[in-house]
Amino acid sequence: MNAASKLIVVNSDVLPDVFIKVIEVKKLLARGEEKSSASACKRVGISRSAFYKYRDCVFTYEEKLTQKIISLNMTLKDEPGVLSGVLAALHGMNTNILTVNQSIPVDGVAAVSVSLRPEGGAEESYKIIGVLSELGGVVDVKIISGE
Repeated sequence: MNAASKLIVVNSDVLPDVFIKVIEVKKLLARGEEKSSASACKRVGISRSAFYKYRDCVFTYEEKLTQKIISLNMTLKDEPGVLSGVLAALHGMNTNILTVNQSIPVDGVAAVSVSLRPEGGAEESYKIIGVLSELGGVVDVKIISGE
């Protein structure tokens, strides 16, 4: 898309079938259900040229507009179960944990960064910070970015 392009939301019922099929091909490839675009296109019934023409322009609403990713930096005590408690709390808040990186503990604490996608979107970030801050062994929690 060029700089003047804009996204619009359109009910899929009024779209040509090719757009829905492009999304299905993308899902098949992402999930590993098909190994090549040729086999995925054959499976859903579109040509490869149609797939390649539209693949970078067709997205589901959820895929393009609600994938808010939050990155957190935390300082955790070097004690058994602290990180697993944080991950369990995030799971309990219906977040999709995308990445977890932990440094080697120094002076009894470790730096941990977590990237996640909250079910409710980025507006849930302050709730997440509050819950994590109350957990035992969590020294500090900061939001470093939010899409």
